[in-house]
Amino acid sequence: MNTQQPLMIMVAPNGARRNQSDHHLLPMTIEQTVSAAAACQSAGASVLHGHIRDKQGHHSLDAGIYQELLAEMDAKVPDMLVQITTEAVGQYTTQQQMDLVTKLRPKMASVALRELVPTAASEVEAKRFFSWAYEAQVHLQVILYDAADIKRLKQLQHSGVLPSHCACVLYVLGRYRENLQAQPKDLDEFVQSTNSDTWFACAFGQQEHACIAHAIDRGGHARVGFENNLWLPSGELAADNHILVAQVASYAQRQGRKLASAREAQTMLGVRY
Repeated sequence: MNTQQPLMIMVAPNGARRNQSDHHLLPMTIEQTVSAAAACQSAGASVLHGHIRDKQGHHSLDAGIYQELLAEMDAKVPDMLVQITTEAVGQYTTQQQMDLVTKLRPKMASVALRELVPTAASEVEAKRFFSWAYEAQVHLQVILYDAADIKRLKQLQHSGVLPSHCACVLYVLGRYRENLQAQPKDLDEFVQSTNSDTWFACAFGQQEHACIAHAIDRGGHARVGFENNLWLPSGELAADNHILVAQVASYAQRQGRKLASAREAQTMLGVRY
């Protein structure tokens, strides 16, 4: 665990489920997402975890809309990495999730292990997809929800379904806690079984900042934003996404941990230039 490594802060400003009835500044359009990304970059974020919505405001995996987001980010926030999501939200199949990535060929994408390899029968296609992504230089971050996911990841790597060079994961804290309220100790089951030198953590609920501070102290990297949490530690509604980023950046700096620029994050993650 390298607590001296520059801290990468990823911001997830909207997610797939919330909308502006939850927070009036939650980004719904590409323009709003790009604007939020720019503010979060100024606050210390180096990576955008981007979700898109269709014209009705619903979660979408439309490659054309994603291409618009990537183009707008490249034009207006060029010094920030962009990770697309393949999240199913109960409406997309595993094949549709993989098709998005193979069609779009983004530099970065997140994939949930339990969605991309849900059964033993899906392992052949998963192996083909992960091998393709490696050859195509698409950086995949694997999302893990509990220690059982870590165990399965190791098994799939050992059997060759997933490459052993699958070197970046996201630990999701609090997904199965009552009312989606993570606690800092939730991280411990992941880190005790850590499978990667490069890991991020995100946390549901009002203790997001405490959870992320714990992750920083353990040598991890941070993902924060309205996708998982809308509140400050005080219980007040956060004014905007960049406030959540800023408090993480401030904590890291008080701990003597440098913030990674987008170029540094790109190098650390092995994302193609």
